[in-house]
Amino acid sequence: MKKAVQFGAGNIGRGFIGALLSQAGYHVVFADVAKAIIDKINTDKTYTVHVMDVQCEDQPIQNISGVDSTKPEAVDVIAEAELVTTAVGLVILPRIAPTIAAAIEKRRQAGIKTPMNIIACENAIRASSQLKEAVYGVLSAEGKAFADEYIGFPDCAVDRIVPPVKSENFIDVVVESYFEWDVERAGFKGEIPSIPGMSLVDNLMAYIERKLFTLNTAHCITAYLGKLHGLPTIDKAIADPDIYATVFAAMQESGAGLIQKHGFDAGKHAAYIEKIIGRFKNPYLQDDVTRVGREPLRKLSPTDRLVKPLSTAAGYGLPVDHLITGIGAALRYDNPEDKQSAELQEKISEKGVRDAAAEITGLHDNHLLDAVVMAYNKLG
Repeated sequence: MKKAVQFGAGNIGRGFIGALLSQAGYHVVFADVAKAIIDKINTDKTYTVHVMDVQCEDQPIQNISGVDSTKPEAVDVIAEAELVTTAVGLVILPRIAPTIAAAIEKRRQAGIKTPMNIIACENAIRASSQLKEAVYGVLSAEGKAFADEYIGFPDCAVDRIVPPVKSENFIDVVVESYFEWDVERAGFKGEIPSIPGMSLVDNLMAYIERKLFTLNTAHCITAYLGKLHGLPTIDKAIADPDIYATVFAAMQESGAGLIQKHGFDAGKHAAYIEKIIGRFKNPYLQDDVTRVGREPLRKLSPTDRLVKPLSTAAGYGLPVDHLITGIGAALRYDNPEDKQSAELQEKISEKGVRDAAAEITGLHDNHLLDAVVMAYNKLG
């Protein structure tokens, strides 16, 4: 039977990628440090994905097991797999690289020449390439040569909202029905696996930026404006007419930049925008604005979901007023329980809004910085 290893047995790992792989006929081994989850997976050998949307459905996920990702046996399991996927967060990728490298070395030493593909399914640009760099930093010269020939690192873009909803069975997961998993065709080694729900694409960056500029941009602006209005969840925030109008207009602005840059069909992209903003209204997900808005320094960085769409659209001379409002709202995000939020507010207190915004966002255009400061002050 085909074997896949899913690094990360959290909600995304169980509710999205791991579930798809199990449904595609793989025996899925979840690798994680969360002992309670791994033990429960090994005891029950099943869990349920509760699809909560316009139409609700319960999907039993079976043919699964778990392994402690820090134990030596994890290396053995990975060495036997055809496919390795991750959903651990970008900062964790370097920490799992040594384990993956050890498994590659074991395959080399055992003379296993069937290809293995490793896909980092993270909310980041070219996460698989970043993981590859970390893995190659640990491999021997022989291991690198072996990996060049037999180990693929296809980059991908992922999209599914999986909120942290507590279920009676703590390994069950609640998800929305919509998902996208776009994987770069050229990154595979050997025969490309057939996995229902995995879409093969050639111009991955276009799909990465479409998601980043649309879902991610709109999601975090909804969260930041919702927090300012005292609204606890995304569905309640987007139900506010003023927030909806700002978010929808920001999506139009980012979309105009995407159409110019990647040549997307305007009508199809308009339909995509409607689909995305409609997902925010799902009352079953109860997605906290603090979860979606967390780590504002990362979200305000030059290549992420607020500044990159702004810079792209502004670079084509297109309107960006509502994207600027989103950045102003992000700068206002004040959540003492969020380390980055606390650091953000400290920077603003020490340096002032304009200098702090310039440092965090990398923006140097005086007109845009003036507009960001104005938006920040208006939201106060």
